[in-house]
Amino acid sequence: MEKRYPRILFRKRLKDLRKEVEDVGQRTIQAHKNAVTTFMDYDEKLAEEIIKDSKEIDELVFNLERKCISIIAAEQPVARDLRFIEACIKVGSHLKRIAYLSANIAEASRNLKDEEIPKKPKEDLKHMADFVQMMLSKGIYAFLDQNMDMAKELRHDDDKVDDLFDQALEHITGSMFDDKEAIYYLINLLFVARFLERVGDRAVSIGDRTIFMITCEKP
Repeated sequence: MEKRYPRILFRKRLKDLRKEVEDVGQRTIQAHKNAVTTFMDYDEKLAEEIIKDSKEIDELVFNLERKCISIIAAEQPVARDLRFIEACIKVGSHLKRIAYLSANIAEASRNLKDEEIPKKPKEDLKHMADFVQMMLSKGIYAFLDQNMDMAKELRHDDDKVDDLFDQALEHITGSMFDDKEAIYYLINLLFVARFLERVGDRAVSIGDRTIFMITCEKP
């Protein structure tokens, strides 16, 4: 029994680590949702909350990385366990960046709050945001459940996001030519589109890390 106890303790530490990644993932998903809500219907209080959350998620990820290093030092894991711990560090880094991208969307929304945004670009960005939200959730749960099929789907999803980005770009730049006075706020729309695309890219990176964790092969 004494020989088994350290192994049981190690498994518990890995389970706790997974739970921490899940908690940070949930907060990141909510931050992104709030950012999209703020873009569609500006709320100053919510915008400030998103920016505050991004800093708190940064701190949580820092603590997560420290815990991963502590486990590696104390337990000296090998093979799949080591890849899981290393993947937690990488995924945490992506979640931190997604949280800051959500804060960037909130900042851009602040610049757009008093503007009459053309219907078509706004619809394009809402559609894009919903799709990216799905990718983000899929990426996080593909990692947590070690679901390789779900992780592989993310690259195909990213192609769709690229198409939506191109469509939004076309409508936004088209509006610039129609109304030269609107260039300032339309540039902020371009920023929002770019931030959403980057969130999609980060979701793909989480999927790729999941595949590497499972197969030890680069996707």
